[in-house]
Amino acid sequence: QGQLVESGGGLVQAGGSQRLSCAASERTFSAYNMGWFRQAPGKEREFVAAITRSGATTRYADSVKGRFTISRDNAKNAVYLQMSSLKPEDTAVYYCAADRSFGAFTTDMTRYDYWGQGTQVTVSS
Repeated sequence: QGQLVESGGGLVQAGGSQRLSCAASERTFSAYNMGWFRQAPGKEREFVAAITRSGATTRYADSVKGRFTISRDNAKNAVYLQMSSLKPEDTAVYYCAADRSFGAFTTDMTRYDYWGQGTQVTVSS
């Protein structure tokens, strides 16, 4: 079975930018809708952004809209999250996930059944 591996996390100052990457080892990666989620300390995991199989459609949480951009490169089996104008409240472990159900595009976290191990993003004030 393949895996999802996130990278690009780290410490960044408020107002700065960071790019997260998620590499998939499955050859069927291009068939899956993909999402980014995050979990801050003491809080539940929440939706951040999602992208359809083709990359034509994206969705964002209101809290990141206009600051974050999700994209994918199916030739490289990768999905990205470009984050800008970062705020301390963006501090969290960020996870990429795949919806392997071949169903309709969704931001419902429960539909994403294949998860990476997460990467920590810390935004200092």
